Amino acid sequence: MDDVARLAGVSHQTVSRVLNEHVRVAPETRARVLAAIHTLDYRPNTLARALVTGRSGALGVVSFDTTLYGPASTLQGIERAAHEAGYFLSIATTRESSERSLSDAIERLRRQSVEGIVVITPEASAVRALQRLPDLPIVAVEGMPDVAAPIVTVDQVAGAAAATRHLLDLGHPTVWHISGPPDWFEARGRERGWRTALREAGVPVNPPLVGDWSARSGYLHGRVIAQVPHLSAVFAANDQMALGLLRALREAGRDVPGDVSVIGFDDIPEATFFAPPLTTVRQDFAEVGRRSLGLLLAQLDGAPRQAQAVVVPVELVVRDSTAPRRGAP
Repeated sequence: MDDVARLAGVSHQTVSRVLNEHVRVAPETRARVLAAIHTLDYRPNTLARALVTGRSGALGVVSFDTTLYGPASTLQGIERAAHEAGYFLSIATTRESSERSLSDAIERLRRQSVEGIVVITPEASAVRALQRLPDLPIVAVEGMPDVAAPIVTVDQVAGAAAATRHLLDLGHPTVWHISGPPDWFEARGRERGWRTALREAGVPVNPPLVGDWSARSGYLHGRVIAQVPHLSAVFAANDQMALGLLRALREAGRDVPGDVSVIGFDDIPEATFFAPPLTTVRQDFAEVGRRSLGLLLAQLDGAPRQAQAVVVPVELVVRDSTAPRRGAP
């Protein structure tokens, strides 16, 4: 910093103010300091700064199975929000959402001196670990009941209910469901929304077909669905399973949406390029990231860590895979 100050012709304190983006620096002075930083290829010593300030500038994220669209997109939303707030992320990915693996991941991040942690763990099997949280700022993403920390969750129930009502409003007598794994909070919420909408409409509720989020499981269940007489509408709990379902229906000679309407959940980037383009429920992962980081930063600024739920709304996106039932009035 002394070298930068000498080259720019300013004080050591002015260089510090520029590095910390202080507003009370003249534009021409800021430009001169930044030019000196570039010329000298100067980078602040984050370890030394942490020793002086007691703040590492790092936040931790515990994530599970980033090969899946939901967890990966949630992580991306948090990373973008952290960058905008001037923090960098240290990420611990667990192979399984168990009490032990989650506790180990949190401990790894604590050893890296992170200031707070966002936990993206969508399975119920990890709840016990979150009931014994360490004494540092923490935010949980997705429905963790009985956790002494803020929770940010997408409105899974409302999204699934909207998808189901959309199909009922098109004249379909009932809606079948391919659910996600039972241990996942998202799968539970989506199944609950589907059941609620059907019961409120007073129509039959068939047992859900349990999938594993993969296109393969949607395809295998789709081969069964294609043989069910008079079946005309299916809600798949995510877009990947809807993709497998579409292929199974096509192979069986069932037209979508002429014979069977199909709706998914997530609105993955490829959904608009499915054949036909998929009607689905869009999740706002960027907003999940902003809300999660906002709750974490509030704790870093002194707010108490306490249980509260922040619910992010969803949006029904209607495309060509749903249509009125043939013969419906």
